[in-house]
Amino acid sequence: MSDVSIRRVLVANRGEIAVRVIRSCRELGIETVAVFSDPDRESLHVRLADQAYGLGGEASADSYLVVEKVLAAAKATGADAIHPGYGFLSENPDFVRAVDAAGLIFIGPRPEAMEQMGEKTRARSVMQAADVPVVPGSEALANGAEAANFAAEIGLPVMVKAAAGGGGKGMRRVDDPEAVERAFEAARSEARKSFGDDRVYVEKFLQRPRHIEVQILADQQGNCVHLFERECSIQRRHQKVIEEAPSPFLDETLRAQMGAVAVQAAKAVDYVGAGTVEFLCDADRRFYFLEMNTRLQVEHPVTEWITGLDLVALQIRVAEGHSLPFEQGDLAIGGHAIEARIYAEDPQSGFLPAPGKIEHLHVPAGPYVRDDSGVVFGSEVTPLYDPMISKLSVWGQDREQAIARLDRALAEYKVIGVTTNISFLRRVLAEPTFQSGDFDTGFIGDVIEGASEPDETFETIAMLAAVMDAFERDEAAEAAFQPQTSATDGGSNWRRFQLLGGRS
Repeated sequence: MSDVSIRRVLVANRGEIAVRVIRSCRELGIETVAVFSDPDRESLHVRLADQAYGLGGEASADSYLVVEKVLAAAKATGADAIHPGYGFLSENPDFVRAVDAAGLIFIGPRPEAMEQMGEKTRARSVMQAADVPVVPGSEALANGAEAANFAAEIGLPVMVKAAAGGGGKGMRRVDDPEAVERAFEAARSEARKSFGDDRVYVEKFLQRPRHIEVQILADQQGNCVHLFERECSIQRRHQKVIEEAPSPFLDETLRAQMGAVAVQAAKAVDYVGAGTVEFLCDADRRFYFLEMNTRLQVEHPVTEWITGLDLVALQIRVAEGHSLPFEQGDLAIGGHAIEARIYAEDPQSGFLPAPGKIEHLHVPAGPYVRDDSGVVFGSEVTPLYDPMISKLSVWGQDREQAIARLDRALAEYKVIGVTTNISFLRRVLAEPTFQSGDFDTGFIGDVIEGASEPDETFETIAMLAAVMDAFERDEAAEAAFQPQTSATDGGSNWRRFQLLGGRS
């Protein structure tokens, strides 16, 4: 393909990732088009784009996931390329083919690579053929009895997993042979509801595993490099909570080995663009292919921090046909970066989503602090979509400095109107096990989860009181302020604040 010049990008997404793409496009001199559902009409990504096009509908199934609507928006606005972000249509090969058929440029990999890596049992086979180490496991199994037999063959514990899974859905750890069939049927039911695909397989569970992923980037000329790794072991119910780069677990030898294997995996499917090869490492430092995400990752900012690269800009240049502007030997790790995902959720109520209107928002700043967000003061966190408020990331000269900087930034982050996980994140950072770097994917369940939340500081309480007082004195604000129901106390956020401030 000869180089082309992209002039207008339609961002087929919402929230912080849409904002992220729009900002890189603007720096490149590329116009942007935002699409939006009815609840997102006033969202930040809509305000920032050069053009905006309503998709109609409320839920994603009626808006962001409707291929015909997205393509109609591209045609109506004169876009010549589509960036999918992550989630929604980003890993849908049929969408890529539809984009191609419409004469548009898809900023991402080819559909064939998505198909080979999107279904987990097929991906395992492709990786085995490419001499990439994989965790011992089965193909898709017909029923629970087959699952029980295979589990007995490879030995417990095992993971029962949806073949088309992602995001922690359709996954069960099983330690009891009597529970394998029940876990199989439960995983099958969840997979059917979540993915429309009920195929399930069984995989050996690694003891004390580390979840480490390697960022790769490949161009259309066959060049491929890795941009080092991210440590993703701090997770809750298979969902990542805190990510960092580089991993405190890897030494230079293992880092080079995993990077080389990640590139090998990408080349096996003729990969183009940005992607992530995920691995599990056991306590003996053996690593195994887990899956490949054929898109930009949520946690890509930590890679950008330690490499100084703009991954979205590089995605666009690769899509235009440009060769990578560097080789593997040109790349080096600089410092340490950590990212925390801030959610509107209630840690004291099983981390249930806590939707509502953001009535006050103070975002931290200072040296080497970055907040990727799709919300502003007055934004509504709707139950229709993921309740993530932002990704707060920091850079430090070393891991110790990065931890201290992230904790400082989290302490400054103030949100009123919705319950958040900020205090929970600070507890994670404060744990000696986390600070030492000696943890695994069971860290939150084993060390953190179930413990009571710490009290807010008196400084925070005073700030809340001042803001609430301002609301009471401002008639307009008072009229607009709608107390949000809390799963914690069965009342409003205002009531919860009164209880917090009146603990004497």
